[in-house]
Amino acid sequence: MLGRLLMFCAMLLGAGHAMAAAPDKAALAEVDRIFDTWAIDAHVPGVVYGLVVDGKLVHVRGAGVQDVVSKKPVTPDSLFRIASMSKAFTALAILKLRDEGRIVLDAPAETYVPELKGWHYPTADSPKITVRNLLTHSAGFVEDNPWGDRQQVMPEADFTALLKAGVPFARAPGLGMEYSNLGYATLGRIVSNVSGQRYEEYIRTHLMAPLGMSATGYDIFASPIARRAIGYRWQDNAYLREPDMKDGAFGAMGGVETSATDYAKWVEYLLAAWPARDGADAGPVKRATVREIVTGANFVGAGMRNAAYGGAPCRQASAYGMAWRVLDDCDLGRVVTHTGGYPGYGSVVILLPDKGVGFFAFSSKTYGGASLPAFRALLALNKAGVLEDRTTAVSAGLASAYDSARAVWRTSGIEAAPLANNMLMDRDVARWKTLIEGLKKEVGTCDMDEAVAPVSAMEGKFVWSCEHGRIAGRVQRAPTPDVRLQALEYTVQAP
Repeated sequence: MLGRLLMFCAMLLGAGHAMAAAPDKAALAEVDRIFDTWAIDAHVPGVVYGLVVDGKLVHVRGAGVQDVVSKKPVTPDSLFRIASMSKAFTALAILKLRDEGRIVLDAPAETYVPELKGWHYPTADSPKITVRNLLTHSAGFVEDNPWGDRQQVMPEADFTALLKAGVPFARAPGLGMEYSNLGYATLGRIVSNVSGQRYEEYIRTHLMAPLGMSATGYDIFASPIARRAIGYRWQDNAYLREPDMKDGAFGAMGGVETSATDYAKWVEYLLAAWPARDGADAGPVKRATVREIVTGANFVGAGMRNAAYGGAPCRQASAYGMAWRVLDDCDLGRVVTHTGGYPGYGSVVILLPDKGVGFFAFSSKTYGGASLPAFRALLALNKAGVLEDRTTAVSAGLASAYDSARAVWRTSGIEAAPLANNMLMDRDVARWKTLIEGLKKEVGTCDMDEAVAPVSAMEGKFVWSCEHGRIAGRVQRAPTPDVRLQALEYTVQAP
């Protein structure tokens, strides 16, 4: 594991992206306090959580017990079922098979599951369900969490019969996102049919084993009983043991059992796909393919962030990718997340790919997902200044464009820069001169040594400190082989 972590870190540093700082003891103590309070309030018998920062599990802690009878404490090696967080493994297996040319995402799903042929669609003009529809929950199936969670144990033969009979639709395929466990069970069947291995064997062999996830699998009756966190329901002010559900046809949507130690390797691997860069690609699936998980049908919604998370009121935009929900949060930035709810278990994982940070938590209570303490913990870490975006290296082209922006300011002449043909159409040479000289008169001499902050390899922003204020600016290259400016802005920054 250490060798893989060092490799990930070396690749990130080689790409010119600064590593995030690990949280200090005070910040981690606040995380522990948040989870301890939640576990008591939510009647959670056992919980474990972990924080990953730039390829390293920097904090992991178990609390409570694996079993309310033996009272054996939860440890980072305790085994929990993670319910719908299992879908991420199924989705990546599909993308891996796509990379190998064995699946076409926009092909009808019936290409790979013959039982879907002859289905009755809701309208005459309904398109056939595609593999992509299944990945993004846009196949037109009804939201089925109450039903789907209990289908975990369904035998493969019964699932075949269900598919042959067909199912009713909530809407025509492709018109909206509606969460479907049935859809992900069907993806599991696609993995089995295309690979020639049952989905759970393919995923263990081609995804989990290469990452060293030796304690992770689907058959809970094959895992060490001494390490299992037993699942409970809180009912009538007491813990009621939930029945153990064996691995079945619906396991592709929710059957994975893992430990915090093992799951951290999965989080490390996913986060290592960001940013895009040169260098060796060592994963079981290409980095570029992993980054596809944040794309999907993009039926975007918006709403207020849960006020119980804390912080200022925040409106979030949200879309479903491929086994991941993607949020735009006003404090945390881009959030890639999923939860899991199951008889006896609850789970959550949150990736902040632009920061190189991941957080996950598993509990042994029915539908006891720890989204509340997980988001509270990340907001607390953000407030402590731990969750900074990775800094991006300035490309040679952007550095050249920024030099031109400084030359223009120095000379008060736009002609000091190589210009794209649009630049003088809205403001001619004389007006550029008038603009710059007016700003200089207002702010005085400026220190232009401050580095440009990249927005991308082609665009950057800058702030200069001056005698009587500050100049905020933006420079952007045109999409031409040689460096030419298509946008240049200077404004007096408001106090």
